[in-house]
Amino acid sequence: MTLSFFDQFMSPIFLGIPLIALALALPWALFPKPTTRWLNCRLLTLQSWFINNFTQQIFQPLNMGGHKWALLLASLMVFLITLNLLGLLPYTFTPTTQLSLNLAFAVPLWLATVIIGMRNQPTHALGHLLPEGTPTLLIPVLIIIETISLFIRPLALGVRLTANLTAGHLLIQLTSTATFVLLPLMPPVASLTALLLLALSLLEVAVAMIQAYVFVLLLSLYLQENI
Repeated sequence: MTLSFFDQFMSPIFLGIPLIALALALPWALFPKPTTRWLNCRLLTLQSWFINNFTQQIFQPLNMGGHKWALLLASLMVFLITLNLLGLLPYTFTPTTQLSLNLAFAVPLWLATVIIGMRNQPTHALGHLLPEGTPTLLIPVLIIIETISLFIRPLALGVRLTANLTAGHLLIQLTSTATFVLLPLMPPVASLTALLLLALSLLEVAVAMIQAYVFVLLLSLYLQENI
């Protein structure tokens, strides 16, 4: 029973071919392409409104040098939200529950922000490792602690996204299993469990969107520190 709960997080394979590549390519096929018409459809208008508002909110604190990342981070935001929401559909697979995939997003982008900081303003970037006014005896200890915290950032990004989505999926599966088991035995209790399942499903939709937003927001904060 325990293993069956975690089977949903295994990458599906059909005829020996992993289907995770199909799951990663599917979001880009769902979004309509912009047109050259003066008036767009409602879906295109809503999509443009969302992307414009998100980009404004994320990049408002950044200077002009950070605005070059707008297309990359906005695309990543839409991609993660779509993957997270598609994973809530029945008989689907959520690629963002895999820590390896999330780290593949987090590590290169975090490393790019660090390299930009070291190249453009090395003194300021290295100054984050040692707060001003630190006693002499604490200087080696603080440098080690700040260095460790710097290298933990991409791990925290990936683990946060993986843990939140995995926990939500497990809660939904446990609650749905309890509903089916209790239905023939105690229908009133099963009805309450079904209401809880509905509330958990709505909460997981919110978590799927919020976690994608937090992932991109933290990357923008790391970028803000280094430009």
